[in-house]
Amino acid sequence: MRNFTASNSHMSAVQALIPGGAHTYAKGDDQYPADMAPVIERGAGCRVWDLDGNEYVEFGSGLRSTTLGHGFGPVVKAVQSQLARGINFVRPHRIELEAAERLVDLIPSAEMVKFGINGSDATTAAVRLARAFTNRDLVAVCRQHPFFSTDDWFIVTTPMSAGIPKETERLTVQFSYNDLNDLTRLFETYPGQIAAVMLEAETVEPPEPGYFAGLRSLCDRYGALLILDEIITGFRWHERGAQFIYGIEPDLCVFGKGMANGFPLSALAGRREIMRLGGLVDDVDRVFLLSQTAGAQPWALAAMMAVVDTYQRERTADQLQRVGGELRRGIEEVVADAGLSSHFQLRGRDCNLVYVARDGQGQPSQAFRTLVLQEFLERGILAPSFVVSAAHDPASISRAVDAVAGLMPVYRRALEHGIEGSLRGRPVRPAIRTRG
Repeated sequence: MRNFTASNSHMSAVQALIPGGAHTYAKGDDQYPADMAPVIERGAGCRVWDLDGNEYVEFGSGLRSTTLGHGFGPVVKAVQSQLARGINFVRPHRIELEAAERLVDLIPSAEMVKFGINGSDATTAAVRLARAFTNRDLVAVCRQHPFFSTDDWFIVTTPMSAGIPKETERLTVQFSYNDLNDLTRLFETYPGQIAAVMLEAETVEPPEPGYFAGLRSLCDRYGALLILDEIITGFRWHERGAQFIYGIEPDLCVFGKGMANGFPLSALAGRREIMRLGGLVDDVDRVFLLSQTAGAQPWALAAMMAVVDTYQRERTADQLQRVGGELRRGIEEVVADAGLSSHFQLRGRDCNLVYVARDGQGQPSQAFRTLVLQEFLERGILAPSFVVSAAHDPASISRAVDAVAGLMPVYRRALEHGIEGSLRGRPVRPAIRTRG
């Protein structure tokens, strides 16, 4: 059994100072087996080391942000070069024009761009723009897509809506993915009130043929803007985004995460006639778009351009899809050999794999997910998901497949004799929940 003494001691101290013990709910101790939540000391490529000296192959890739791996040389070098020249100034830095030109050239739907620090700020700015442009208040979001923003307009739809005024709830409505009839019903229920429709291009379910063409048509018919959340899909599906893969024509789109290989950077891009409302206009009321002291930092933009260069030089998006495909094939083979394909399953695009752990009744189970995490950690695999980076080499893929193979007998015993005897502590819990 691995030793987690230093990590556990560290987290005991952290819990007294930081609410929840982490600054991202998905990184919380409650997302890992009891007393087996490693605290990371350092990382290189696809591997990380914790305070106790345990080494892991890391999947999940920095919550899907480090598409090139930890400490990727060209990105680190670009950042270091800019840091030595200053990090924040009272006026815009020259690199902002170059970065904007690169991104507008890259993203099919982009005519103007505004840089931010995180995805939530960018999606909220998009909502504000849509409301101003359409003179409407409601926003429609896809109910199957897990997260759009930390701001009230979205969090009010989640179980963690404490602290948000009740009247905010009526401003956000929901529709189902791949269901044009459901969105039509929403438009007809709230005639002339929906400013924007926001969704991701794809999570674990791919779009049906014609879905996005139909979505575009509905938005045009009912006068709403189409906002595409590319925080994950941008620079993971393709450097030009999922809109390039699927031929989607959004009015506004938002990028983040992988665009700077994990450095804090996001972007709102879209049609000029909409984006201009956040600028120097005197024919309409101005929209407070994005205005941040740390916005458009030269080192973050330098990181983005190094990422773009790498993607275009090395065809990174194709590499992510290929590596994820190899991982999927290896895992599904050992699971099938164990006769447990109906209990441990992979879902999603190869570059963005997640797993589902099911109980004896075939239902998704937090207890069985805990068992999976527990056994992976013991085998040197840190895997809240199986999201890969370009740094995952054949040895890391083999190690993950071997860990799944080792899990299978344990999983079967838990199915046959009860999960309670296999767990060392309490089950993990959903990251976004009402209490506890």
